[in-house]
Amino acid sequence: MELDAKQNCVAGKPEDLCREIGKGADLRIHTDFRHNEHIDTSSSNNEMVNEVSEFHETSLIDRRWTAGFMTTRQPVSLPDGFGSPPSMSFFMYNQDGRQAIARPHLVQGAASIDPVNKNQEKASPMPKYHQHNVWDEKSNAPSSNFIYDFDIIKYFVRNDWQEVFSHDENGVVASGSTGILTDAFLSGCEIKVGITGLFDDLAESPSEVIRNEVFIQIGWSYYYTEQKLFIAATHPLIRVKPAVPLIYTPRGWDFGWLIVRTDGFATKRICDPYTLSFTDSNDRYALRWFVR
Repeated sequence: MELDAKQNCVAGKPEDLCREIGKGADLRIHTDFRHNEHIDTSSSNNEMVNEVSEFHETSLIDRRWTAGFMTTRQPVSLPDGFGSPPSMSFFMYNQDGRQAIARPHLVQGAASIDPVNKNQEKASPMPKYHQHNVWDEKSNAPSSNFIYDFDIIKYFVRNDWQEVFSHDENGVVASGSTGILTDAFLSGCEIKVGITGLFDDLAESPSEVIRNEVFIQIGWSYYYTEQKLFIAATHPLIRVKPAVPLIYTPRGWDFGWLIVRTDGFATKRICDPYTLSFTDSNDRYALRWFVR
């Protein structure tokens, strides 16, 4: 799918993108911008810069809306280094071109741990940057929602994942089998999991919960041969309050890792981005398992 500089869809269809993400497809996004419009507005360098980014985590909201997350990015200061301070750059791109970033700082004492739960408007020298809101700017976990008018935004999917097993939160089989999953696992296949309801507990009330499914790759997996129990640990992921579109809000996001099992049991290790303190908790999720 392709959007123009005003976020009009000029090729492909959002519903096709949602369909492919719902089948576990990987997502990469291509954007174009000029150096002195986006990187250094005081520069005379008008060079066009192409960027293609991976979005290791994808999400499908209400079966009709998708967004991707950059989960492992450090800030970059083009063309020759990293940005400051050391932090995670959790960029999020919605299917309509709306963007957001959350930046938990990784340096002790870099900022206050206390959130400031109000929109902090800040002028930008970038003419193509349109700020929606800025949250918690002086805390350890600033975030903002915005649109940058990239010359183009192209969404690419790699859709060669195969769904081989699914079950409800109690491990009751919906389709496929653990045998197919473990055969692929033992032959060295990559594994991805779709987790239904991972964002639920960030909603402010049960009535505000919107159906959500998060897709994340598995890094480490284990099979207990007598119990017929498959256990897997995910790559890092971001959680946000479920909404259409997805946005960052104060105390409405965090990040961490999951250990998931084919009986529906899961353990979450979640980091509070304001304090960088970790909490472990248990839950149950309906899961879909994909192999490649």
